[in-house]
Amino acid sequence: MKDLRIVFMGTPEFATTILAKLVKNDYNVVGVITAPDRPAGRGRSLQQSHVKKYALEKGLKVLQPTNLKNEVFLAELKSLNANLQIVVAFRMLPKAVWAMPAYGTFNLHASLLPDYRGAAPINWAIINGEKETGVTTFFIDDKIDTGEIILQDHTDINENMSAWELHDKLMVMGADLVLKTAEAISKGPVTTVAQPISKELKEAFKIHKDTCQIDWSKSIGEIHNHIRGLSPYPGAWTTLINGDEKVFVKIYESAKENTDHQLNVGEIEVSKKELKVAVDGGYINLLEIQLPSKRKMKIQDVLNGLNLQKNAQMV
Repeated sequence: MKDLRIVFMGTPEFATTILAKLVKNDYNVVGVITAPDRPAGRGRSLQQSHVKKYALEKGLKVLQPTNLKNEVFLAELKSLNANLQIVVAFRMLPKAVWAMPAYGTFNLHASLLPDYRGAAPINWAIINGEKETGVTTFFIDDKIDTGEIILQDHTDINENMSAWELHDKLMVMGADLVLKTAEAISKGPVTTVAQPISKELKEAFKIHKDTCQIDWSKSIGEIHNHIRGLSPYPGAWTTLINGDEKVFVKIYESAKENTDHQLNVGEIEVSKKELKVAVDGGYINLLEIQLPSKRKMKIQDVLNGLNLQKNAQMV
């Protein structure tokens, strides 16, 4: 059994859960690398990353480099004398960093690699209507998410699961998989599998505002997947045409109603408790939305104060 000295790299809550699992299981975490404090909120005060807050609570050494190639940072990283680095939801590393420890640097990725390499694997798996996904650990190399696979774990995606629900599920699975991977490396050597080369791979591109706009001409299933795949962040959006008014609307939760109708795509059917948008194959029932300068609300609460014109529609 090897004596592991671990440097952990990560920033958001997803990464904190994995770090906490390592600490609770008595792994020797000799340093934590996370993003610099950043201004946030209305007061623009500096905010610590989720990982940093946890690391400080546990008395772990924290480094927050702005430049991963900086000689001062590299010297400080080397002085930690780590023999393994674990990366979860961080940044692309230069070779000077990932090649430093004797037992390598491995990453946890929230997909079944090689599919959904990139920044938003959880979102795109749902947007694309996948029925299965999972988590993968792999040794980092000089490209993004292409290194040799160590371990994988699979899980189902149900048809109404949101991105946040899947995020939380994969976060717990990922913590277990990182623990198994660290244990395997400590017993070593580990057997890895090269990622297959294919032109058919599905990508997980970074989500932009334009990505989030709902195309009501798509099928009922595609629209439902789009909404849940972006919920709660950054949120799918559309424009409500209500008489002469154009209103920006974010949609966080929906349900499918497969049925025939005679309405045009985007037309709205409303009652005291329901707001439905006509689409190809039926209706998208809006369950939770957000109007400008308002908080997220259930649709019944929205309808209490929303005066919709007869020809209102979503575009």
